[in-house]
Amino acid sequence: MFYVSEIQREAPCHFQTSLQEKVYEILEKLQIPFERVDTDEAITMDDCVAIDEKLNMKMVKTLFLCNRQQTEFYLFITVASKPFRSKDFSNALNVARISFAPAEQMDTMLGTKVGAATVFSSLIDTENKVKIVFDKEVLREEWYGCSDGTTTGYMKVRTEDIYQKLLPYTKHIAVMVEV
Repeated sequence: MFYVSEIQREAPCHFQTSLQEKVYEILEKLQIPFERVDTDEAITMDDCVAIDEKLNMKMVKTLFLCNRQQTEFYLFITVASKPFRSKDFSNALNVARISFAPAEQMDTMLGTKVGAATVFSSLIDTENKVKIVFDKEVLREEWYGCSDGTTTGYMKVRTEDIYQKLLPYTKHIAVMVEV
């Protein structure tokens, strides 16, 4: 059985990564309320079903993508139920072939490992090397469910707080697409 803790409304006592620590520091600074749970390691969207149920929301799917030359990087945020088709993504942005970015780039550029990609990585992408791309369906949801930068910590925040408070704070301008 997949472990999901009781809902908490405060930061963890101990942080696993510097990104995770920064996430909770900035949520407090920007006065963004959240609910969070600790879990067994969750890597796939199937692992997130119990988290969704506990937090009463739908987890987003966050994909780290790049062009063939690995000179353009994208953090694509979509609804969990939607299959990813690189051709649709490329067409929506009018860019050449897109594929998944290498795992080592996730650690370097996002401060996460596979399974923990999160919009909160914008906190460490101070040079805006990663373009943040939202599927319009995500922005229609009241709640935004995502990783706190680890594969064992997940949270629920208001979608408008991500879009109207967090992204302006990080100086990232998100692109909205329909795929």
